[in-house]
Amino acid sequence: MSKEDRSVLGWGAFAVAIAALFVGLFALRDDGASAGSESAGEGAGAAVTVVEVTLAEWSITPAMIEVPSGPAVLRVTNAGLMVHNLSLPSLGIKTADLAPGETADLDLGTPADGNYDLLCDIPGHSASGMTAMLTVGGSGGGGDTTGGGGAGAAPARMDWQEMDRMMEEVALEFPAKTEGHGGDLLEPTMIDSDGTKVFDIVAEEIKWEVSPGKVVDAMAYNGVVPAPEIHLEVGDRIRINFTNKMLESTDIHFHGIRVPNAMDGVDPYTQPVVVPGGTFVYEFEALEPAVGIYHSHHNAQEQIPNGLFGAFTIGEMPIPEYLKDKGYTKVDKKVNMVLNDAGTIGLSLNGKSFPATEPYTLRVGEVMQVTYMNEGLTSHPMHMHQPLGWIIAKDGVPLPSPIPGDTFNVAPGERYTVLYKGTDVGVWAWHCHILTHAESPEGMFGMVTAVIVEA
Repeated sequence: MSKEDRSVLGWGAFAVAIAALFVGLFALRDDGASAGSESAGEGAGAAVTVVEVTLAEWSITPAMIEVPSGPAVLRVTNAGLMVHNLSLPSLGIKTADLAPGETADLDLGTPADGNYDLLCDIPGHSASGMTAMLTVGGSGGGGDTTGGGGAGAAPARMDWQEMDRMMEEVALEFPAKTEGHGGDLLEPTMIDSDGTKVFDIVAEEIKWEVSPGKVVDAMAYNGVVPAPEIHLEVGDRIRINFTNKMLESTDIHFHGIRVPNAMDGVDPYTQPVVVPGGTFVYEFEALEPAVGIYHSHHNAQEQIPNGLFGAFTIGEMPIPEYLKDKGYTKVDKKVNMVLNDAGTIGLSLNGKSFPATEPYTLRVGEVMQVTYMNEGLTSHPMHMHQPLGWIIAKDGVPLPSPIPGDTFNVAPGERYTVLYKGTDVGVWAWHCHILTHAESPEGMFGMVTAVIVEA
């Protein structure tokens, strides 16, 4: 290659680089869309702006989103550990509830120029910081849908009288009546001649009233959330005739229960999947005392939070001698409290949200055994204002020494068995102490109930 040829090639490369630079600079001259957005199509009438939005605990990123006038789509990804959604209340649109890792498009259509509030409308999440602002058409655009007065303007804060009124109003609804009650003891359908206890369990899609007027599409065993409790004694044999009446496949796993591998309920490893309309028979012996849960192990991130869970207990948890000396001589009342925070049901205790949660009564001197079971996606520190509690078993294993406390942090999948003895008369609040799971400016909600101690 001659010197002249190399010179021409060098100038040619230089010209290409300069052209690329000008193309890049021109591409940056996008006065409409914010960082993280893209446009599709040509011309003002056809361009659709797409903005990437990320949800997590407890933020929406970016917090300030700008799009040009015209059609727009928010591409929403849940990068958190809990279920979230993205709602635009003033337009009446939102994504579905997104499980961790899921992505969905929120089509805004062609919104009018102005400012719009964005939030996650799962109870407690917006109060924890999951809010953002969308500006359409730039700061000089048309009407301000927030009522604030410009991009970024904070919504008007309610006055204290209105807050007090709303908080008292919801508190006085407790305990509100709703349709459906779950978790009751399930009696065997029959007992075979060899003593085997037979239970019929049906999985189906149902309508479930979580709180007054909030009716959701749920999945349930035998039509209730949580499912009926199955209780056995050590040495019992059990046969579960399981029928799937849902529109998708499923199975049953016995979490915390010692079973043969073939009965562990993890398709396709230990059994074939139970297809819609299909059946499966689970059969095993109750070998040892246990505090467990039966739940789905198929599409579990949706099927369990949406309602496919229930208590499964074997035998009894013994009262430690240390507590017997303090007057805990017998258990007068037993309560299974299944915790949830996700799916269609959301923040709830035994399938209900305050003010529809169930209150519990206890006389002074009586002992109540509570087993916390977490079927949600995050931990919940459960706090009873009175009386003091003692952990006597963890995941169905009795502790050598009881552990006292008024707040017990229950991680997903864990079970804690706690004894409470009525001491002081009154109505004592009982709730998750992640406060955005329990109370907002509009009043108590979600994971709140009460224990009523009577003389």
